[in-house]
Amino acid sequence: MKHGGSIHKRVMYYAQQEKEVLYCDLNIKDTGYTERQAEKSREKYGSNLISGRASDTIFYRLRRAFINPFTTVLLALAVVSFITDMLQVESFSRNVTASPIIFCMLVVSGMIRFIQEMKSKKVADHLVSLLHSTVTVLREGKWTELSSSELTVGDQVRIFAGDRIPADIRLTKTADLFLSQSVITGESAVLEKTSGKISIQDSCTYSDYKNIAWMGSAVMGGSGEGIVLAVGPDTVYGGFSGMISQRKNKFDQGAASIARVLLRFMGVLIPIVFVACGLTKGNWAAAFLFALSVAVGLTPEMLPMVINACLAKGSASMGKKQTVVKNINAMQGFGSMDVLCVDKTGTLTGDIILLEYYMDILGNESERVLELSYLNSLYHTGVRNHLDTAVLKYREMPGLGEQLGRAAEQKAKLDEIPFDYERKIASILVGGEENNLLIVKGSIEEVCSRCRYVEYKGEKREKKPENSFDVHAVVDEILEDGMKVLAVAYKPVKKNNLTKEDETDLILIGYLAFFDAPKKTAADAIGKLKALQVGIRVLTGDQKSVAASVCHRLGIDTSQILTGAELDAMSEEKQIMQIENTMVFAELSPKQKAEIVETLQANGHTVGYLGDGMNDLPAMVESDVGISVDTAAEAVKEGADVILLKKDLNVLEEGILEGRKAFSNMTKYIRITASSNFGNIFSIVIASVVLPFLPITSVQLLLLNLLYDTLCLVLPWDHVDQDACSRPLEWSGRTLGRFMKFFGPVSSFFDVITFLFLYFIFCPALCGGEFAQLTETAAQTQFIMLFQTGWFLESMWTQVLILHLLRTRRIPMLQSRPSGPVMFVTTVGILFFTVLTFTPLGKIIGMMAMPVSYFGFLVGVVILYLFVVTVAKGIYVRKYKELF
Repeated sequence: MKHGGSIHKRVMYYAQQEKEVLYCDLNIKDTGYTERQAEKSREKYGSNLISGRASDTIFYRLRRAFINPFTTVLLALAVVSFITDMLQVESFSRNVTASPIIFCMLVVSGMIRFIQEMKSKKVADHLVSLLHSTVTVLREGKWTELSSSELTVGDQVRIFAGDRIPADIRLTKTADLFLSQSVITGESAVLEKTSGKISIQDSCTYSDYKNIAWMGSAVMGGSGEGIVLAVGPDTVYGGFSGMISQRKNKFDQGAASIARVLLRFMGVLIPIVFVACGLTKGNWAAAFLFALSVAVGLTPEMLPMVINACLAKGSASMGKKQTVVKNINAMQGFGSMDVLCVDKTGTLTGDIILLEYYMDILGNESERVLELSYLNSLYHTGVRNHLDTAVLKYREMPGLGEQLGRAAEQKAKLDEIPFDYERKIASILVGGEENNLLIVKGSIEEVCSRCRYVEYKGEKREKKPENSFDVHAVVDEILEDGMKVLAVAYKPVKKNNLTKEDETDLILIGYLAFFDAPKKTAADAIGKLKALQVGIRVLTGDQKSVAASVCHRLGIDTSQILTGAELDAMSEEKQIMQIENTMVFAELSPKQKAEIVETLQANGHTVGYLGDGMNDLPAMVESDVGISVDTAAEAVKEGADVILLKKDLNVLEEGILEGRKAFSNMTKYIRITASSNFGNIFSIVIASVVLPFLPITSVQLLLLNLLYDTLCLVLPWDHVDQDACSRPLEWSGRTLGRFMKFFGPVSSFFDVITFLFLYFIFCPALCGGEFAQLTETAAQTQFIMLFQTGWFLESMWTQVLILHLLRTRRIPMLQSRPSGPVMFVTTVGILFFTVLTFTPLGKIIGMMAMPVSYFGFLVGVVILYLFVVTVAKGIYVRKYKELF
C-alpha cells in the first residue's frame, strides 16, 4: 500500500536512468502520444485526479447530519414508543402521536445540521484553489493546451515560470529552472532543477531529486520539459491527499460514550420498572409496555436537535470571526483541545525576513556594506528571494533611502552572474568613477573562500590563514541566535563583462544578518492560549538554532529542544516521556510531526494542529482538530476541519472560546436533562411499587419531556461563565453517570414528598376519602387525575428551574445571569405549561385544573428544592472540582 507522501517506485527508477531509457520503455516518440496512446496509458496508470475530496459529497454530509449515536438510540426508542402506544389497553394511556413527534425531532435536528454543513461546504469549496488548470502537452506532433486532469503517464509537457507542476515529472530539458517545493516540504528555499540522471541513496529527501518536478511545486523561474511519471494518487501530493479519509471522528466517539451511559441506565431501570409494576398491578403485559415507555422518558428526545443547534450556533459565530468550520463536529475539538501544535514559519513568524544588521568584518554597523549589498540585490535578475527583498526594503528608510538611491544613480549595472545553488553566491558588475566594481554576496563559506583580502575602515589588508578564526568570532554568535548570515565582498575590475574566473581574489568587507521576525501578535496570542490552558508545541522542519531563537523571543520554553534525528535515536519509552516534556521540535520530517501528535494523543491530550504546507498534512490528519488557512495547498484545506481566513493565533483563540461556549451549552443540556429525567424515572419506580395506579401516563411523561426539551432549544444562546471557558472540557460520558446519580435522587426525594402530600392529604380532601375507600369510578378517576396533574406540575416546575441552578457553578441570578432569551423562554414556559392544565387539551391527556391551595404547597416545595440543590451543587463542586 502506498503511504501518504511516499515516492512511487516508477519515479525512483527513472530518476536514475538516462532519458533515452524512459523514451524507450514508455514508447514515447518525438511527436508525443496520440489520443489513443494517451487513453491506453490512462487505463493502465489511472487519471490525474486527486481523490481527496471524493468523500466530501452532499450525500456524505447528509449521512453525517442524520446518522450518529444519539439519533440511532432515539430512532430505536421511537419504534418502541410506536409499538407501546399501539398495544396500550387503556385509552387514556394511548398516544399515537408520540412516535411521530420523535421522528419529527430527528428530521428537524438533522436538517439544522445539514443546512449548516452545506453552508460550510460552500464556503470551503470556494476557498479551495485548484492546481494550475491547463498545461502545455505534446500530442500528435503539436504542443497543445490541455486540462491537467487529462495528463497521463508518458505525456511530454512544458513548464514555464508561474506554472504549478501538474504531476510528478522526470525533467528532460531545463533552462535555469528554479522550483519552490514548499507545498511538499514546507521549506521556503528555491531549488534549481536539472535534467541529468541522479544516484539515489536510502536517505534521499524530496530536495535531492534534482531531475524530478513534484506535483504542486511552483515554477519560480526559467523553463523546462519533462515526461509525466506519476499522476493523481500515485504522486507525492496525491499520496498526502489520500490520507484525509483516515481521520478518526472524536466527536462521534464522545457521543457514543454518552449514548452508552444512557443505555446502561435504561438497561437497569426497564427491568426494575417492569418487575415493580408487574408485581403490584398484576398485569404483566401492561407492565412491560409501561417499562418501555419509561425508556423513552429517560432519553432526552431533543438531544440531537439541541446539540446540533449548539454546534451550528458556534459555527456561525466563528464564521463572523474569520474562521470557516468545515466540519461542525470540530466545535467539540475546540472545546476540549489542550495542546496546539503549530509550524513556526508564517504562524509564529511572519512570512517576511528582516535585515537585522549590516556590519563590517568586526561586527560594527557599516553603511558601506549596506550600500554594496543594496546594489547587488537591486541589479540581481536571477531567482528573487526573501533575502534580497529584505535588503531592498532599506530604500524606504528615511535618510538611508536617499543615500542608496544616489548610489544606484552613480553605479549602473554592467553585467552579472546570477545566483545558483552550486556557487551559492550572486555577482554583480557595476560601473565606477575609476574602476568598475564586482560586488559578490552569498554564503559565508563560499564568499570567504574566494577572498584574498579584508577591509576595515577603508584599509585593505591581506587575509592570513591564521586569522580565519576572526570570521567565526563575529559570525558564530549571530548564527547561534538563529539568524541567517551572508558575507559581502567586492573587487575593482577594469573590464565590462564577467566570468566565473573573476570571482577570486575578492576583498571581504562585511556581513548581513537576517532574522525571521516573530509576528507582533504572536507573543500576546501565545499568552492568551496559555491562559486558556492550551499548551503550545512548535513542530518545524527548520534548523534547531533558528527555532530556538524565535521561540525564545516569544517566551516559549526552549530549555529542551528535540530534533528529528534525536527522536529517532531514542527508545519508544524514552520518546513518550521526552515528547510530553518538550515544547519545541526542530528538523522534523512530515512523518515525525505525525508521530509526535500521535504520542501526545496517547498521553491523553486532545491535540489540534495548525499548518498550511503539504508537510503538515500527515500531522493534521492525525490530530483531533486539523486547522489550516485559506492560502494553504488544496489538499491541506481538504484535510482540515477548520480554515482560518487570517493566519493569526489570535483568531484561533477566539475560535477556542466559541468552541468551549458551544461545548458548555451542549453539556448543560445533556447533564441537566439526563439527571432530571433519571430523577423522574426513579420516582416512577418508587411510586409504581406503592401506588395502586400509575403516577403518570405515558403521554404525560412524553409531553413533559418534550415540553422541557423544547425550552432547552434556547440553550445555544445562553451566556457561559468565564471560568467555564478557562480550561479544556471533556466530551464523553465518563462523568455523566456520576452527575445523574448525584442530582437525580435529589429530585426524586422531593417527588416523594409531593407523592405523599397528594396521596394522603390533598387528593383525599378533594375526593372524599383515600383511594382505597373510593367505590365510584368517577371518584377514582378524579383522584388519579388530581394526583397525576399535581405531580406533572411539580416535576415541570422543578425541571425548568433546575436549569437555572445547574447552568452555572455560581449563585444564579446574582453571580451569573442567564441570557435574555433563556430567561424569557423559561418564564413563559412555566406559565404556559401551568395554564395548559386548565385547558381542554389538558383534559384530553388526563389532567385537570388544580385549586389555588395546591399552588401554595407547590411554591413552598420548589423553594425548598432549589435551596437543597444549591447546597448539593456546592458539595459536588468541592468534591469533584467541576460541575460539567
